[in-house]
Amino acid sequence: MKTGRKLGIGLVSAAFIMSVVGCGNNGNNGNKETNTASPGTEATKTPATSSSKTEKVKIIYSMWGSAEEGSTTQAVADKFNASQDRIQVEVQAIPWESYMTKLNTLATADQLPDTGMLKEDGVIQWSSQGMLNDVSSMYEGSDSKPLDSLAYKYQGKTVAYAAANEILLLYYNKDMFDKANVPYPPSALDKAWTWDEFVETAKKLTNDKKGRHPGEEGFDSQSIVQYGASVENLPWQLETWAISNGGGFYSNDGTEVRVGEDASIEAIQKVADLYLKDHVAPLSVGQTDDGIQRTIIAGTVAMATNGAWNVGTSLNTAKEAGLNYGVAVLPYMKDKVTLNTGGANVVFSQSKHPDEAMEWLKWYNSEENNWALISSGIWMPTLEKWYKDEALTRKWVENPNFPSYDEYKSAVVDYAQSSAARPASWFYTNNTTDFNTLLGSVLGDVWTGKTTAKDAITKNLDALKAAHKGNQ
Repeated sequence: MKTGRKLGIGLVSAAFIMSVVGCGNNGNNGNKETNTASPGTEATKTPATSSSKTEKVKIIYSMWGSAEEGSTTQAVADKFNASQDRIQVEVQAIPWESYMTKLNTLATADQLPDTGMLKEDGVIQWSSQGMLNDVSSMYEGSDSKPLDSLAYKYQGKTVAYAAANEILLLYYNKDMFDKANVPYPPSALDKAWTWDEFVETAKKLTNDKKGRHPGEEGFDSQSIVQYGASVENLPWQLETWAISNGGGFYSNDGTEVRVGEDASIEAIQKVADLYLKDHVAPLSVGQTDDGIQRTIIAGTVAMATNGAWNVGTSLNTAKEAGLNYGVAVLPYMKDKVTLNTGGANVVFSQSKHPDEAMEWLKWYNSEENNWALISSGIWMPTLEKWYKDEALTRKWVENPNFPSYDEYKSAVVDYAQSSAARPASWFYTNNTTDFNTLLGSVLGDVWTGKTTAKDAITKNLDALKAAHKGNQ
């Protein structure tokens, strides 16, 4: 998932879709009685209506977006408001460009909303300043709770849950594999390729203009017409390989920087060498989040790593246009690892009604209220039951927007709930934007071969540590 505005776009899109389909009779999300877009379950019904006639508790929910987007989201909140007589939610829309500035101003004046959106990289920072409530009790008494890897944690306490789930995957062009008579990448975690197997397979799928492969006599690395692989090297995704190789960017508790360790540096260099030495990947300088469009969809690369959201944001359209693609688990260096992410909705500590705020968020974040995004493949569910209950999994996956059920179930659904799934660093440490921005700049010359990962990181390690501490 792209960071920052991505969450805002998603939630607002969900709200807009809900407001539109609610006017129809097709049973989709927005049904006036259940407010669901898929066959409902007891656990996802709106809160029970109380017979109490006391005045409703007013909750303010902040979001980034235009006034129009705010009105659309308010229409969704009004469904919640009408479903019970205890809580009244008012939506406060703030332009994206000034959202965090506005929140900081409100915090200083002790006038923060009760709950709202917060950028992924802001959750731990705000928690460290005492600005967020512990939401560990949000799902108490429910039949299911979010996957453990989707909890933002500070000092052992859950301070937010992701509003959606996303994991990193390996996508591939089946036609390219078939033409080369090469077996598809494994969708099962227990059969995941090692890094060496991944590279060797990529060589078989890399062709120069005369049809030769890397390592063959006469192969011309300057006239490659099809590449075998591309590994996304945006800094936050790059950490996958550092962890897989026994290193990481940070310690498990997020207090120390580990990017300077040999295992981390070696992993980054291996990714760079896909282009520099193995000649199986195109040059990527890790600055743009359009990897699938530049590779799999462009038809120039046989397999590429990126996030699950690509199924809905771009691969569906490409599939309709004839792309025959598949999805698999990531290869690994030493340990099997994928990263998950998802933007946060939080309860601010200045709220006088944290329980009511959590009740609203629990309802708003439910799969049924975001079904258009989930069924399209842009979002994945957060609650465990959608991964463990086959009936629910089939409701989610068995539709034309996804690859075959068995393939997606193994490569995505099972993968996301496995021990390989780790939270992205902003779930547990601070100042990740400053760190990742600096790291991306530091590694620029590594991707082109002007310097090595070891030299680049060693020379800038103090600055990276300072960025992590917020002292850049």
